[in-house]
Amino acid sequence: MGSRAQTAMTAMDLAGPLMGWLLGLRLLQALPRLPGEGEFALLVLLIAGLAVLAWRWRWWGLSLLLAALVALAFGSWRAEQRLAEELPAAWEGRDVWLKGQVTALPQAVPGQLGAPGWRFRFSVEQARDERGQVLPTIPRELLLSQYAQEGGGAALQPWRAGQRWELVARLRRPHALSNPHAFDYELWLLEQGIRATGVLRPVLPQRLSDSRWSQIDGLRQDLREAIQRRIADPGHAALLAALSLGDQAAIGRGDWALYRDTGIAHLVAISGMHVTMLAWASQALVLALWRRSSRACLWLPAPVVACWAGVITALAYAMFAGWGVPAQRTVWMLAGVALLRSAGLRWPWPLQLLAAAALVTLVDPWAVAQAGFWLSFAAVGLLMAGGQAPPKGWRAHLLAGLRAQGVATLGLAPLTLLFFQQLSVVGLLANLVAIPLVSLVITPLALAGALLPWLWQVAAWCAEGLRWYLQGLQGLPGAVWWLPVAPLWAQALGLLGGTLLVLPLPWRLRLFGPPLALALLWPAPERPVAGRFELLAPDVGQGMAVLVRTQQHALLFDAGPQWGPESDAGQRVLLPLLRALGERRLDVLMLSHRDSDHVGGAAALLSGLQVVSLSSSLEAGHALLRGRETIRCQAGQRWQWDGVSFEVLQPAGGDYRASVKSNALSCVVRVVDAEGRSALLTGDIEAAQERDLLERGAGLASTLLLVPHHGSKTSSTAAFLAAVAPDMALVQAGYRNRFGHPALEVLARYQAEGIKVWNSADCGAWRWRSQDASPNCQRDSQRRYWQSRPLEGEALGPELGEAGG
Repeated sequence: MGSRAQTAMTAMDLAGPLMGWLLGLRLLQALPRLPGEGEFALLVLLIAGLAVLAWRWRWWGLSLLLAALVALAFGSWRAEQRLAEELPAAWEGRDVWLKGQVTALPQAVPGQLGAPGWRFRFSVEQARDERGQVLPTIPRELLLSQYAQEGGGAALQPWRAGQRWELVARLRRPHALSNPHAFDYELWLLEQGIRATGVLRPVLPQRLSDSRWSQIDGLRQDLREAIQRRIADPGHAALLAALSLGDQAAIGRGDWALYRDTGIAHLVAISGMHVTMLAWASQALVLALWRRSSRACLWLPAPVVACWAGVITALAYAMFAGWGVPAQRTVWMLAGVALLRSAGLRWPWPLQLLAAAALVTLVDPWAVAQAGFWLSFAAVGLLMAGGQAPPKGWRAHLLAGLRAQGVATLGLAPLTLLFFQQLSVVGLLANLVAIPLVSLVITPLALAGALLPWLWQVAAWCAEGLRWYLQGLQGLPGAVWWLPVAPLWAQALGLLGGTLLVLPLPWRLRLFGPPLALALLWPAPERPVAGRFELLAPDVGQGMAVLVRTQQHALLFDAGPQWGPESDAGQRVLLPLLRALGERRLDVLMLSHRDSDHVGGAAALLSGLQVVSLSSSLEAGHALLRGRETIRCQAGQRWQWDGVSFEVLQPAGGDYRASVKSNALSCVVRVVDAEGRSALLTGDIEAAQERDLLERGAGLASTLLLVPHHGSKTSSTAAFLAAVAPDMALVQAGYRNRFGHPALEVLARYQAEGIKVWNSADCGAWRWRSQDASPNCQRDSQRRYWQSRPLEGEALGPELGEAGG
């Protein structure tokens, strides 16, 4: 009895510091900046004082606070070390001569218009400028790309992991699109240790040496190519490479959609699940074999040997799969649990999980900001919480497996909704088949194929059966449930409700689960009041897309760019954003003109969302218009939604009969609320169209102007700006784009008129409510310490010397 009480007290004593450690690191990832030198010194003094108090009083809350502050100081130090490797601003956009080694698997990536290309990690050994002087400040780890170029230039190289090269690249600091509720690519780069990205210049790279046979990444690349040669179906080959080698880049957009819609994407994207399953399978096998020898059991207990055998299996598989961050987290988690059991510490399962999580975050402090971290630990925690006596007989094993899958699927539903705003209604049925099939059949076959290649074909047949089953589930009505982002209080209640439902608690407590989860399942999205509108310009890079919402309606003006055959703004940015906002349909999708940076995401929107009306200036035979009823946008069209007026000002009817370039046909829309506050959306009109609008006497005066043609020198004439007389203007342009948008002379005209200009490259997503005096920038309101910031003098435009387009 005394021993149990002492163990319980020890557990309580440790729970506080472990929880405090995780809370401190999570707080750090929400900070807009890291502590300065004075603040860090104050933090250290506070830690020292609290340590003395905690030693004297040993209060649970005091130890939690102390651990949180220690984690904050530790994480800040680690972050400072990594951020210090950032590319100096003076070398951004300049050619650098690099010597180093290709690390990890090179990925085949399509460029614009489907041009073939490669992307690979490059470990820098030496960097020089054009005069041959050594540059000591270039980051050690880079992410480089090379694309095929028209008209010659350096040919695409057969990049292989482990090779050493000398090459020329143009680098830039980490910078990514910044949108609400979206994946943070800049954080991912920080966690990976990549502090600059770049594109190879058209100078022939020189190979210095080949990879050695002992390098695991070179072996992985050989196996990937062998899988691709042996398996005819690219989708199945990509799945086998993802499961065995950790290479997910070749999985197509359609297959990813299938995995997401059926709720099994975690088996491919988050490798922790089948790493753990393989570890458990190895543990069970070793346990059964070890117990056959009494001499072996006397030497080392079978449970200890089996536990570490599982860890070794997980470590070997994770290393062979590329030692990715999710796999690393799983290995550290399993190692932490094994250490506790080997030490004879009979801690309760929540404390075991907390200790494992603390070990993971000691190695990777940024893990707490990733969805995979919480999903992995929540899944294991749910299985441990529902643990029962080992089943006897195959029926008991089957029922226990079904129960475990049900608990995991239902228990993870609130977290899935919180992170991804979607819930696969068929996920339970899909995972009941997919988890054992992928983890215990397809993955082992894919790994064994390295020795017996014919097993890859068997794995592909299993993958074909899985695809057929998943496609049947995906086609069921209501297979996927999309929900808008809920407020924080609703998220907290939803998580509590889901936990109560799946934990082995009395039914009187479980009954509170469903009502607590209702706030998460049926959130009420915030919308403009009657007579007002909200304008949201997502960060789509070099392109245009503007969402205008009234109380009950939504208009999307343009659909952003297409970056490649499998990647566009519609699928990557606009659809997730619209779903997160609770928009189940678009009342009007208006495509201003045919340029790909304005219509690139339209196909994904038309297939993924209900579009009531499609309005555009596209020619009749355009692929986006086939089989659809459309409206040609034309000056004079007017309508009103919820007290907000809309009017199309351009193009005039005669413009369609004239032989003009696509920019000249750009639709122009003016939106006016009940109080006269207005926005003018201009597309890519140029000086001639601006002059036509002035001559026709169109009502142009507006509170907000969407800067024509991304700030090109061909637009924003002085007369046009004087007529519109906006209080503010927004440029939608890509970071360091090749056109030099917005042009400096154009920005000077806006400055001369006293118009405040925002650039989406610096601001991220830009939101303005017509009743508000000023807008909101995503990079300001959701600032994080790792995000790039515009340099002094660069906030409104590109660097000096770049030509405006």
